[in-house]
Amino acid sequence: MADIIIKNAYVLTMDPDAGDIKNGTVVIEDGKITEIGEKTKESAETVIDAKGSVVMPGLVNTHTHAAMTLFRGYADDLQLAEWLEGHIWPAEAQLKAEDVYRGSLLACLEMIKSGTTSFADMYFFMDETAKAVEASGLRASLSHGLIELWNKEKGETDLKEGKRFVRAWQGAADGRIKTMYGPHAPNTCSEEFLTKVKEEARRDGAGIHIHVLETEAELLAMKERYGKCSVHLLEDIGFFGPDVLAAHCVWLSDGDIEILSKRGVNVSHNPVSNMKLASGIAPVHKMLQKGVNVSLGTDGCASNNNLDLFEEIKTTALLHKVNTFSPTALPARQVLQMATVNGAKALGTETGMLKAGMKADMIIVDMKKPHLTPCFDVPSHLVYSARGSDVRTTIVDGKILMDNYRVLVLDEQNVIEEAQKAAEELVVRVKA
Repeated sequence: MADIIIKNAYVLTMDPDAGDIKNGTVVIEDGKITEIGEKTKESAETVIDAKGSVVMPGLVNTHTHAAMTLFRGYADDLQLAEWLEGHIWPAEAQLKAEDVYRGSLLACLEMIKSGTTSFADMYFFMDETAKAVEASGLRASLSHGLIELWNKEKGETDLKEGKRFVRAWQGAADGRIKTMYGPHAPNTCSEEFLTKVKEEARRDGAGIHIHVLETEAELLAMKERYGKCSVHLLEDIGFFGPDVLAAHCVWLSDGDIEILSKRGVNVSHNPVSNMKLASGIAPVHKMLQKGVNVSLGTDGCASNNNLDLFEEIKTTALLHKVNTFSPTALPARQVLQMATVNGAKALGTETGMLKAGMKADMIIVDMKKPHLTPCFDVPSHLVYSARGSDVRTTIVDGKILMDNYRVLVLDEQNVIEEAQKAAEELVVRVKA
């Protein structure tokens, strides 16, 4: 007997070899998809009737700072330097471990409710984020943020903590947690330090999560210090490979894109954050044309304000159409691929498409809504009309985290109240 059968669904497999199934069934057993088709002879302990809904792979958020939910709306509409130095950094200096746990749990709750089943995170007090992931049932690739700032002693301390975290949590939560090294960026970490991080990551078989060319200020600072941009510096020290997840990648030259493509670097595109901070527009269309694996991320809630990947999906499609003056750029199914298949590839997980043998990470999107009626094209509707709030059911590793809009794994009200309390206490400490 199977664990879960989802029937009567429009199954958006995102599997190029299978295509969509207009009235399909998905069978789940022992955390994996065992069968997809129009009908099944199997029986199951739980049967979900998804008539009028779409079953699709869970969304993958490849760059965020989960605990920054506590800074949602804290400092908006400011210049980047003022935003960081006058507000965000002073607030982060007052963070406590319990704050990160509460903020991360709130992020997990928000992601469960809006269709994200897996995410990549880089921050501080990462044991607390890992505990939140463990409690929530989500899948995550986590890294302790390493900001050396050309201070050798600080670098050694940070790297020691990063290494401890990688080894302590790798494969935890029944394999749902993967760990990575998290050097912040080439303009906040020295060349020598980045080389050490790469060596440690290779030794541990861990991936690397790093910000790259998010702003023009970074580009100019790197050229002044090294006479080259971030991408060329990282290329010259042998940093790049398929194990690297590079967030933002806004200020890229055509030559930079060639390097990222040649080295198999994974890119996380964060359009809402980049737009809000006026950082610029990443050349996503060019990267995709050159075969770069481009996925989607929200960044933290201080520079996005929510973790709704459906909003990110729509923004991505629209931004690059207007930026290229081409309404055919980034068609709906390609953007959905960025949010699912490409994201899973970037994090190295057996997810991102609905296919027998893959891990059962999926969502059910309720299409019986006024703003989704009528429906002529399902992928188009998911990109241009759907919202995170249309997700009715979220499943990770074959476990139902939310069923028919009801979260089963967390006390929703308690999570919200505790996060609100933590945010208020944090602001008091900042102003003291």
